[in-house]
Amino acid sequence: MLMTKRKPVSVGEILTEEFMEPMGLTQAALAEAMGVQRKHVNELCNDRRNVTAATALILSRVFGNSPDFWLNVQRRNDLWNAMHSPKERARIDRAKPLTQAA
Repeated sequence: MLMTKRKPVSVGEILTEEFMEPMGLTQAALAEAMGVQRKHVNELCNDRRNVTAATALILSRVFGNSPDFWLNVQRRNDLWNAMHSPKERARIDRAKPLTQAA
């Protein structure tokens, strides 16, 4: 369970502010390094695309960090969004804890 009320930093923010800007990378340059279309990078940077396992592996190879880093950023955002979406919250609240293991 997330213990914060503050929305976590998104993949796009981290990618842009912590990696691309300091390295002077454009979206086109990153797309070339990743071997994907520029649209893919643009959607990541603008939080319109989620980081998949394959994308995490590519980003980790390009930037020299771990795929877990990218997947954890995505996971934190997914959990926060689910916890703060009225529709998802209603689905979560409908679930009943089991009293015994099956």
